[in-house]
Amino acid sequence: MKLKLLFSCLISVGITLPVFAQETVDPAIVQKIREEGLNHSKVMETAFYLTDVSGPRLAGSPGLKRAQNWAVNQLKTWGLANAKLEAWGKFGKGWEVQKNYAAITVPYYHAIIAIPKAWTPGTGGLIKGDVIVVKADSAIDLDKYKGKLQGKVVIFDTKPLVERSFKVDAARYTDEELTEMANATMQPADGRRQFDPNSPQFAAMRKLRAFQTTLRAFIHDEKAALILSQARGTDGTVFTTNGASYADTAKAVSPELETSSEDYQRILRLAKAGQKVELEADIKTQFLTDDLQGYDVVAEIPGTDKKLKEQVIMIGGHLDSWHAATGATDNAAGSAVMMEAMRILKAINFKPKRTIRIALWSSEEQGLFGSRGYVLNHFGDPKTMQLKPEQAKLSAYYNLDNGTGKIRGIYLQGDSAAGPIFKTWLEPFKDLGATTVTIRNTGGTDHQSFDAVGIPGFQFIQDAIDYGSRTHHSNQDTYDRLIEDDLKQAATIIASFVYNTSERAEMIPRKELPKAQAAN
Repeated sequence: MKLKLLFSCLISVGITLPVFAQETVDPAIVQKIREEGLNHSKVMETAFYLTDVSGPRLAGSPGLKRAQNWAVNQLKTWGLANAKLEAWGKFGKGWEVQKNYAAITVPYYHAIIAIPKAWTPGTGGLIKGDVIVVKADSAIDLDKYKGKLQGKVVIFDTKPLVERSFKVDAARYTDEELTEMANATMQPADGRRQFDPNSPQFAAMRKLRAFQTTLRAFIHDEKAALILSQARGTDGTVFTTNGASYADTAKAVSPELETSSEDYQRILRLAKAGQKVELEADIKTQFLTDDLQGYDVVAEIPGTDKKLKEQVIMIGGHLDSWHAATGATDNAAGSAVMMEAMRILKAINFKPKRTIRIALWSSEEQGLFGSRGYVLNHFGDPKTMQLKPEQAKLSAYYNLDNGTGKIRGIYLQGDSAAGPIFKTWLEPFKDLGATTVTIRNTGGTDHQSFDAVGIPGFQFIQDAIDYGSRTHHSNQDTYDRLIEDDLKQAATIIASFVYNTSERAEMIPRKELPKAQAAN
């Protein structure tokens, strides 16, 4: 009677339950997860501590350490076991901005929007200098600037990097786009573009990079006071990058500010017109070299089945960010959702058959280092495909790292056998907009580390919102950009996926093992 009543309740809110002989969904558990995840969520509170309280979380920075320590303690508070920081290997120098002020003072005063490039030094106090335009395409062109840059603020003769656009910033997937994804066939090879290292494009790229290194070394040797570089972005948005290496052996460089396109072009126009432009700046950055190791946050809900508890399900997202803001959509959103999924499962007193493990990665932005290091330590080496015993015991890894948008489905990463399973698991969430299963691959984040050693690794399809246009790696990536209902929806669906992965009779089907990367 209770079960019939529950089915009626689910149908009344638009949930339909699938009838597949090979896969089932427990409607009572789905309802418990939905109730906790949608009506008693803590995801925004978690996101607040990871962003506003912790601050920017560049790899190796104090902000990342604050967020990591808070996450470990919070996971312990929720009752998870084995919550800790786990070293994955050497990273390099930490770095943070402690002061950042810059303004033009002649021909008039105007504070500019500018972010220090990561791993660049400060100015050593307040500096004032004339702006000088450097236009050079080769090392020979630099000769005319010898003896002329000391104490100057260098700006490059650069066109605007982004054309003005009248497209909307934020968007969700349309039904047509989702249908196209669902009907897609497998991409060639592994879904990545294949580049010829001997192609003219590669040669031009190598030449440009070599000259950029020569150019900045020249400017440093000439003792310029500061470099202004033009940031990608419009309307005051600055998409930031690094201006030097994080390696503890990296050579010294000049202070460098990544400047909004509007301020950059104004200064450049004035200077090229022969107008005197003076800029003052006071930038203080700190390098941290006491601990060069990188760390991941890990915690578990131990399995309870005698035969299955040695098997593991993992979920995760990267906790590190860039430094221009507080990394809300990239990727406090994913980290908060994954923590919330674990909280939901603990709150409903779920006793999983298999062990459930969360991992919040570091140094993802520098090359998936946290997850790659973890995979190398636990599961195997993708270069040689020498696998460790734990590799056979991991059922699946689920990742979230595409902003604040709600889940619309899942990428199979070419694992066609998992498709019918995931379609069944998404059925109870049609009313929340999650329906699409696509054979396609998606790249650029930590599920690839697992896929590389033959472990089923998946990234969820998310609405883009304004991730690519406004928040990704930018000074706009703040808590205010998060959409609460979307994060609640995502945590609820992922908690359900984790539950189903834990309880099903078999592990998630696997693709054919990839070839050793060293052989490719």
